[in-house]
Order: sequence, then structure tokens, then C-alpha cells
Amino acid sequence: MGKKGLTRRDFIKTSAAAIGGAALAGGFSPNIALGQGPIKVGVVLPLTGPFAGVGIMMKQGIEMYYETVAKKAAGRPIKLIIEDTQGAPANAVTKLRKLISHDKIHVGMGGFLASTGYALSPLFKGNKLPFISPVFSSDDLTQRDFNPYLIRCGWSSSQPAHPLGEYAYKKLGYRKMVCCSADYAFGYEGTGGFQRTFEESGGKIIQKIWIPLGTEDFGPYLTKISKDADAVYAQIVGAPAIQWVQQYKDAGMWDRVGPMIGYEPTTDEFVLQKMGDEASGIISSLFYSAAIESPENEKFVKTFAKRYKKVPSYFAESSYVALRVVKEAAEALDGKVEDSDKFLAALKGVELKNPDAPRGPVKFDKYNNPIHNIYIRRAENLGEKFGVKCKMWNTVDYTYPMVSQFWKYDPTYMKKPVYSREYPPCKYCG
Repeated sequence: MGKKGLTRRDFIKTSAAAIGGAALAGGFSPNIALGQGPIKVGVVLPLTGPFAGVGIMMKQGIEMYYETVAKKAAGRPIKLIIEDTQGAPANAVTKLRKLISHDKIHVGMGGFLASTGYALSPLFKGNKLPFISPVFSSDDLTQRDFNPYLIRCGWSSSQPAHPLGEYAYKKLGYRKMVCCSADYAFGYEGTGGFQRTFEESGGKIIQKIWIPLGTEDFGPYLTKISKDADAVYAQIVGAPAIQWVQQYKDAGMWDRVGPMIGYEPTTDEFVLQKMGDEASGIISSLFYSAAIESPENEKFVKTFAKRYKKVPSYFAESSYVALRVVKEAAEALDGKVEDSDKFLAALKGVELKNPDAPRGPVKFDKYNNPIHNIYIRRAENLGEKFGVKCKMWNTVDYTYPMVSQFWKYDPTYMKKPVYSREYPPCKYCG
């Protein structure tokens, strides 16, 4: 619950800023060590606690790239210093503070929840520490609350939703849709981006149903879905997505209402590997799919599966790419990473082309958010791909090349409110 008079989003940001501000008050100085010792990369991840599965996959992606480059960049050893946050923003601040003051790191990395990003932001900004985020996606971290020391290697929440809304109308032919989404900032931002482009294309969102985080019995929400819809947009996060997909099928929703568009986490590879044919045909969108047909991705998937006995999700790929960005920037500086401002500029200037990242080409906009392909994916029972056995895969139906967080708009888009429970308004809801 937020404080009286504050929205949930404002409360999270206010609390996080207070945590980060308290940490900054400790008086830490930026790393100014000189010499040719190791390039120190401090990583904060939820390796125990409720988000441990995600944190472990992120760690695996980082370590796989670390081994791939023989633990070196520009002739200097890379030293990974990994700290467990247990998924708590306050712990993340404590761990990053230790990495800055005691370990004298050159670059920070990690985090998971948007609240962690807000908490860490004043700490790494005040210390002029470049920080790379593989996962936390809250739109405003690279928009209205822009922090120049944050480089995002993943996505902003609404970034893949914008093309998905257009695709649902123009390519799939849907005209009326219902949105069923997690009731917090990530759900609002993904749903808002989808609604905006679907309705700008000519469609109508006729109902928005907000579902509390952690819900496992979705029956009461499924019965609310209007039969007038052509399809359902679902944004369910974490393990409950497995129950959502199964219950959607068991309730006969495919026949009673229509197909499901499962925005990224609903059928992310992290949960898709635990699903069966109940997921077949679900459309989603993201900058990565384990089924992308490219030599770089095939090699990545094969190596990851051999090493960790599972198919990589974007949590692994984005973390893998994050350490690659560190290596590319260090090499652009001939290993001289001690000047944090020059190192930051080099990190922001990285452009991955040849060979591409597993996801394809990547470059950063002036707000340090990646511009990259967005793939429209379809869950299919392939049984095996690239010689890796796994029942369900997100095959690629369509590619939107080099998509910005601002879609087809220009940055004056930020003059409008951030996507929220109330924005865009549901003008076609009954």
C-alpha cells in the first residue's frame, strides 16, 4: 500500500530514492584507481529468495560470456564480484555500496525489479559509476527519470508492446480486445503501449482487467472476459503464467472468446519450458527468442543448453550481452577504464553488428536504451531445435527491425503521462 496521496508508482520511486539517497550520504568517491590490474565488474543479483530462478539465469548468462572471452578484455583480466541481494532493493543498495567503497569496481551490473533500479539510481549516479541493467524495464528509467550513468541492455516495458498492438490489428485482424494484466507498474506500461498502438491502428480495447500479483486461481477473472472480444491480451508475470495458460485452455476460452496474445513474460522461455500444448499458438513479442535463426543465436542456445541443461530466456541473453558491452567498451579504450566518464561514453557508444548478439544488432539511443529488433513470436511444439530438446519454443513469425523505445513517435512523447492504470483511458470500455 502506498502512502496517502501518492500513487503506487510514486510511492515506489519515493521510497527507492530515499534508500539510494541514504546510501549516497555515506560519502563514497568514484573509483579513480589507475594501473593495469583487473577490470572490476560488480554484479548485484537475487540469487536467493523469491526471484532466485531469474537471478541464477542472469548469473549464468554473465558467466557464460565471461568464460567465452577467457575472462579478459583489452589484455586485462576481468574480475567478476557477484553479490546476492535476496531480491530486496535495500539489500541491493547495501551490496552496491560495498562494491563501490571496498572493491573499487569500474562498472556495476544487475538488478531485477524496477523498484531496485530506482533504489540504486542515486547511488551510482552520485558516484559517477556506469551501471548496466540487463533486466529492469520500467519505462521512466530511460525516459522522464533519465539517469546518464544507467545503460540498459534489455528493454523498456512498453517497447515490445508498441509493435505488438499494431501487429494484432494489421496482421492478425483483431478489432476488439480485452486486456488482462498484472496490477502493478510493469503491467500498466506493457498494457498501455499495446492499447495505444492497437487503438491508433483502428482497434478497440473494450475491457481492462487488473489481476493482483501472485494470483494462481484465475477463474474469477476469466469469467469476467467479454464474449464480444476477438482475442485476449494477457500480461501475467512469473510462475503464475503457467497456471494462467493452463486455466485459459481448461475454461474453453480459445473457443468461447478467442486466441491469446501473451505479452512477453506470459510465455517467456523461463516458464514456457514448463508448459505443454496448452501454450501452442500464443503470440508474444520481445527483442529475443531462443528460436531466432542466426549462427550467433544457434551457438548461444547450444552452448547454454549444454552447460546449464535448459533453453536460455532473455534473462540469460541480456546478461550475456551486458558483459559483452563492457568488453567492447574496454577495448575501445585500450583497457583504460579508470576514467569513469570516458568509460561511460565508450559503453554508450557500443554498437553490436559483426557478429551480432544472439538477438541481432544492438545500438543505444541518447537515453541509453537499446534500439534492436522486436520479434513477433508464436509458441509452437517443435520438440527440438538446434539439436536441443525442448517441447515448446517461441518461433519467429515476423520481425520489426531496430525498434526504439519511442516506437514511431519522437521523444516529445514524454510530455504525455507515463502509462498507468488510468492512462491511456479505456474509452471503449462498457
